Amino acid sequence: MSTLTSAPVRQRVEMATAVALLVTLILWASAFPGIRAALVGFSPGELALLRFLVASVVLVLSIPLTHIRVPPARDIPKLALLGAIGITTYHLALNYGETRVSAGAASFLVNTVPIFMALLASMLLGERLHAVGWLGLFVSLAGSVVIAAGAGAGYGVNPWVGLILAAAMCQALFSVLQKPLLRSYRPIELTAYAIWSGTVFSLGFLPGLEGALRAAPLNATLAAVYLGAFPTALGYLTWAFVLSRQSAQKAGSFLYFVPVLTMIIAWMWLGELPSVLTLAGGALALVGVALVNTSTITKARQRALS
Repeated sequence: MSTLTSAPVRQRVEMATAVALLVTLILWASAFPGIRAALVGFSPGELALLRFLVASVVLVLSIPLTHIRVPPARDIPKLALLGAIGITTYHLALNYGETRVSAGAASFLVNTVPIFMALLASMLLGERLHAVGWLGLFVSLAGSVVIAAGAGAGYGVNPWVGLILAAAMCQALFSVLQKPLLRSYRPIELTAYAIWSGTVFSLGFLPGLEGALRAAPLNATLAAVYLGAFPTALGYLTWAFVLSRQSAQKAGSFLYFVPVLTMIIAWMWLGELPSVLTLAGGALALVGVALVNTSTITKARQRALS
């Protein structure tokens, strides 16, 4: 009886995970052109703070519905570290990088995250990828390189690229570090703690924010508000939910969809047209994701049989 009743429950959980993953990918893909749009009216630091303030308010308003608990004192340093790495440092590096790097190229560079996640998960979480999985990671990386070539981004000689690669490493570390904490905290709680602490670490940009809000074009302000409410508050929540249901390596492999989605959104929002190389690179990225998933499923079946 328990086996019969557990199958529908498992299917609902898998469906919820798939929906959360899709929402995360779309929202995070839209963040790259959104940042470019918002930087018209705000400095990178001011944009980061405004984005975090909006996200923080959204999460505070959600407390009556979500019942976010006060964390024990012993966990506060860990939660503060999550915010410092995955919120403050990541977004500052990305914002400053996008002042000199296009949205499409930035999405490629940030999407080296699964490579970093695979390495960090192997070292810190004891997760292992089959050889096919590693092949998939590098096939997807090759696809992202083709996407960048199609976008015409000169990332090879652009020193600002280093900042975006640093952002990618921060996001990978953020995802891996929060994985053990998801045993004790719900996704909404980890999302809130990280964003609130990241906001505190960004308050140094507060003095210039008021003047920037008065001078910024309406479109830039709306873009910043959108970034805070959706890619930040909602996107980090759905990503934490995905990590609570999947391995860090498997979840990270899906981030290779982001450059493809970014190209589409950037075309609609900023008028950046994808090229044939971009479409070819997107196809390679999808093949790589399929290979990683095949490797993960194979390992799960081997464990079940052993």
